[in-house]
Amino acid sequence: MDSDKDKKQQKKWYILDGHSVSLLIVLLVAIAFYAALNHIEEIRSGLSIFMGVLQPFVVGFAIAYLLNTPVCFFERRVYKDNRFRHVLSIVTVYVIALGVLVVLLNLIIPQVIQSVTDLAVNIDYYLKGLNDLVQTLTKRFQLEGEGITDVIGSYQDLMKSITGAVSKALPEIFDSVIAVGSGLISAITAVISSIYMLAGKDRLVMQLKKILYAVLPKHRSDRLLEICSHANGIFVGFINGKLLDSAIIGVLCFVLCVVIRIPYAVLVAIVVGVTNIIPFFGPIVGAIPCLMILVIVDPWAALRFLVLVIALQQFDGNILGPKILGDSTGLSAIWVLVAIVVGGGLFGFPGMVLGVPTFAVLYALMREWVNKRLKAKGIDGNGKPRNPDNKTESEEE
Repeated sequence: MDSDKDKKQQKKWYILDGHSVSLLIVLLVAIAFYAALNHIEEIRSGLSIFMGVLQPFVVGFAIAYLLNTPVCFFERRVYKDNRFRHVLSIVTVYVIALGVLVVLLNLIIPQVIQSVTDLAVNIDYYLKGLNDLVQTLTKRFQLEGEGITDVIGSYQDLMKSITGAVSKALPEIFDSVIAVGSGLISAITAVISSIYMLAGKDRLVMQLKKILYAVLPKHRSDRLLEICSHANGIFVGFINGKLLDSAIIGVLCFVLCVVIRIPYAVLVAIVVGVTNIIPFFGPIVGAIPCLMILVIVDPWAALRFLVLVIALQQFDGNILGPKILGDSTGLSAIWVLVAIVVGGGLFGFPGMVLGVPTFAVLYALMREWVNKRLKAKGIDGNGKPRNPDNKTESEEE
């Protein structure tokens, strides 16, 4: 009897010790959180320095992730019977990427610089022409001239300030990009690290798996690897598809701009192609600055460009985009909109691009968890008794 009493007493002390440890952990976390709030600037500065050191490797990972798909293609299709197929695939992809980059820089950058310079030099002439057109239309259609004149004056001041700032900053930007040695060293480091990541990706993956199985239970490790595989499929399909889609839209926009005689076709096509990477809002984001430029250069060309952008948006949204991307995310339009707004608000342009596949992964995990809970309760999404043989529509969504 005394032995049982001692065991119960000892168990009680173990429980008290467990509660004490939990309280101590909570107290320490609260103290650490309070200290972090009081030294938020120092922490932010430290994180900035830390991220600056890691930036080349983060960029290298992004490069390796983007080039992994073509490397796998060459490895499986072109060099499948060669014993050095992995090395040859990496060399081939990097040579192709370097060639495309050099061609694009030689073709696009000089024309973009020339377009911006011409726009800055001729801004007064273009604004005078816009003002004359507005005055003519005001007199012909007997419009209220004072309000329109105020709006045009404000618009002219805005465009003068923007073009002036761009024209002054453009040479400094390109000079700094070329001259800054640290940036060049970071770029070289990023490229080299991406090559090493691609070359040793199988070994890196095995090492990560080994660490994962050593730290976590096997069933949790299997589940985490399953989630990572699903997320990787969504990200690869979405990013590669969106890049291809945007490149096609950019080239098509340039060709059509040349055909219908829209000024600064290269500059306009680049803006449209780059911003088209952003889902949903991309065409609108790209059209606004282009329209602001074209209105002062040639208002009728701006009108033609507006029609062209609407046509491209419809073609991309209804034909080209679904053909390339398919249903890679599985999100409805409202969730795509939420992902873009939240991602853009938190992380800017990268958040707008990566917010959709990230939200798609979270959405899939939440849907799976909800369906499991409903199945455990024996009901469907409408609260009715669940049919064990068939999935209901609410469970699939």
